[in-house]
Amino acid sequence: MPDFESYSIVKWLHVLSMALGGGSAMIILILVGFEDGREDLKGLTSILWKRTAAWAFRLAVLLGILLLAMRMHAGDHPFLARYLHVKLALVLLLLGCSELSGKALARARRGAAILAFLLFLMVTFVAVNRDAFGWVTHHSRPAGGSFTGAVEQGPE
Repeated sequence: MPDFESYSIVKWLHVLSMALGGGSAMIILILVGFEDGREDLKGLTSILWKRTAAWAFRLAVLLGILLLAMRMHAGDHPFLARYLHVKLALVLLLLGCSELSGKALARARRGAAILAFLLFLMVTFVAVNRDAFGWVTHHSRPAGGSFTGAVEQGPE
């Protein structure tokens, strides 16, 4: 049986849910153009947004909070990294726009959905280029503990 670390699994689930949310937001914004010409597609993007993009972004935020809690439990100080403050502000705006987008798309308003997609791109840019925003490398992994709270032992 492979030895998986719970932090890595939660981190990959976080990345996967963000990718699902951003990808579905992009596809939904492409589909918005087809709603104008066809009567049978009215309201499709609103339903798709509420069922895919909004839930994916909500799950990503919850997993991100869990990741922060796991790092703090292991003795790390994630808030020393300046990029995280920028990322958290953008994530809160993204979550707000994502929650507004379902109702806005039902009224044929695209602004909140486009802004949510733009904020997704900005959050991804900040996360990937964290060195440009101030990344603290000496606290990347706490010594003597793991992300699950168990004490790691070296070779004897």
